[in-house]
Amino acid sequence: MPWKGEENPYFIWLSEIILQQTRVQQGLPYYNRFIKKYPDVSALAVAKDEEVFKLWEGLGYYSRCRNLLKTARIVTVDYKGRFPADYDLLLKLPGIGPYTAAAIASFAFGLPEAVVDGNVYRVLSRYFGMEVPMDSTQGKKIFSEKAYQLLSQKYPAAYNQAIMDFGATVCTPKKPLCGKCILSKECFALINNQIAVLPVKEKRMSKSTRYFYYAVIKCKNEVLISQRNDKDIWQNLFEFFLAESDEPREDAAGWVAEKFMQLSGTSIELKAVSDVYKQTLTHRRIEGQFVQFKVEKKVKIKGYDWIKLEELHKYAFPIFIQQYAGKDLKNLM
Repeated sequence: MPWKGEENPYFIWLSEIILQQTRVQQGLPYYNRFIKKYPDVSALAVAKDEEVFKLWEGLGYYSRCRNLLKTARIVTVDYKGRFPADYDLLLKLPGIGPYTAAAIASFAFGLPEAVVDGNVYRVLSRYFGMEVPMDSTQGKKIFSEKAYQLLSQKYPAAYNQAIMDFGATVCTPKKPLCGKCILSKECFALINNQIAVLPVKEKRMSKSTRYFYYAVIKCKNEVLISQRNDKDIWQNLFEFFLAESDEPREDAAGWVAEKFMQLSGTSIELKAVSDVYKQTLTHRRIEGQFVQFKVEKKVKIKGYDWIKLEELHKYAFPIFIQQYAGKDLKNLM
């Protein structure tokens, strides 16, 4: 991991934002591409939004990308391109929570701020027998207080890195290496056969399902797209003509065709209907289909633009549409 041992606050911040809700293996190539294209925070600050969103495409959780741009511009303008060496000031920047602020503060500036990630929660919970749910308000406070009690005031960065690495390599979620663990003799979870129980999490929220049916409208070598600007999932990303339903529809082609013709006042020719696609987000699932249509003349619809097919790769689409595009959109070319 190229950011390990890094002291540049920009690189630390960038890696932490990318790795939120993202596995290291997936985030690493994005990190490398970002630092190559935007080598410092000022370079990122002056980049075009669309350009940055396109580079982010495929990572999901696009609010991270919006906050990335906001913070880069605040740091560039208000702090003259230097991240503040102050935990509380870092915490005020968009998209930076306690964990990321502590990581920047300790790793970049050597400040005594405890980094508490999933690995740290697990080590503390198992070793001390902490049964309070780690994702509850009370739990976050208790774990944070314990982490600060243990933090090395002289070597905060080394301590933070060590306990995170310990959780990642020894005190792992499944099949921890208890036989090789230097803390095994005092570990509450091992002594009391609680390894599989700790740490405790609150009951997970049930996921609701939304049903998206897209009309992929083609006229010669152009296709109709729109940018999602509402405060909803996939904000700022692009999509085809959308008809959302309250329930799954067996008549996807007829449903979305009717919605398009009501808005455009023009007839369309059905070309193809895709398989059902699905995507799971944090609190909901997306399910739906793509229906290809052909029109003889380009119609004007507020909020939509006609884009040449060969230009589509320049626009950032959500993963749900990328899954379809990789398989079926080539048929439009």
